[in-house]
Amino acid sequence: MTRLPLSDVKVLDFTALLPGAICTQYLADLGADVTKIEPPGAGEAARGPEGTPPGGIFHVTNRNKRSVALDLKQPDGVAVVRRLMADADILVEGFRPGVMARLGLGWDEVRAINPRLIYCSITGYGQNGPLAHKAGHDINYQSYAGIVGQNVIDGSRPSPGAVPVADLGGGSLTSAVAILAALFDVQRTGQGRHIDISLTDTAMALNVAALASKMMFGGRDPVPGRDILSGGLPCYRTYRTADGRYLAVGALEPKFWHAFCTAIERPDLIARGWDMGAGLEAAVSEIAAVIATRSLDQWMVIFEHVDACVSPVLTLEESLAHANTVARGMVAEVSGGGATTTQYALPIRMTDFDFAVRRGPPLVGEHNGEVVTGEVAR
Repeated sequence: MTRLPLSDVKVLDFTALLPGAICTQYLADLGADVTKIEPPGAGEAARGPEGTPPGGIFHVTNRNKRSVALDLKQPDGVAVVRRLMADADILVEGFRPGVMARLGLGWDEVRAINPRLIYCSITGYGQNGPLAHKAGHDINYQSYAGIVGQNVIDGSRPSPGAVPVADLGGGSLTSAVAILAALFDVQRTGQGRHIDISLTDTAMALNVAALASKMMFGGRDPVPGRDILSGGLPCYRTYRTADGRYLAVGALEPKFWHAFCTAIERPDLIARGWDMGAGLEAAVSEIAAVIATRSLDQWMVIFEHVDACVSPVLTLEESLAHANTVARGMVAEVSGGGATTTQYALPIRMTDFDFAVRRGPPLVGEHNGEVVTGEVAR
């Protein structure tokens, strides 16, 4: 039997694009009743321009939610929101600091309506500080956090990588953790909280490997692309195979590196796994020469039963179809909002709970009738 851990929890979602949308999708997947507040017409920015095909980002971040279209520049729209706030448990917004207050929906105004409300503000740089009102995107937040400057491989230009770490790894998940902590506390105290999440702060908090490398190097910044997890160790990096694919080696611990070197029949390399500085390039060249003698599939046969933290570097399509992905139920085909999309399932497993898509991504204002004019349907 499935028991939704957040059933009967009501969430108002004023966010757009990634950070807030993934946060509230986690809450929705866990059973919260999430109502997305969007501007009339085109809806939120992730949908794309009005009249165009549905935006992919919107569809993979807004399942299990309702949509209500309201013009917050009009008194009637604000009045509806105030009524909904009075009965809500959580509010998540992603405007720049001060925007909600100018609409008459700021923390000070809202807690007078509902003192139990948990009010989470997600911004690029936080509610205070010299950057608070500046615009930005993930690449900017990662850059301020010192991440992009470290993401340099073999002398190439700095890159934020394909995963928006600040938006998702930082903003979405940190927001969800803070919200759930406040939700627990309000059961004891009856008092809601204002949560101030900065995507730059959260990205910095994730940059622990580089900070550890700085300490290890006597307080000096690690050379970009040469810290312990970005290419500075022979035992932790990718190697090109004979067919142009790549093998990922994560053999940080001695037992794994010993197993790796034994499997590639080069026990003489066991002592070279942690070569840094002047010895790094020579060690890497020797290992690379060995890995280049076989195809990726051939290496995976060799490592199938070797406990050495070795994996293939998969394409996205291969990852979606991989046996482990299938066994874990991590892919779902979801219909709604005018499209059917391939999505990742909720990556949380717990007893007495099974992930399910109860509602596909909504059309703009699809639920105005049931939410605005009457009690929210369950």
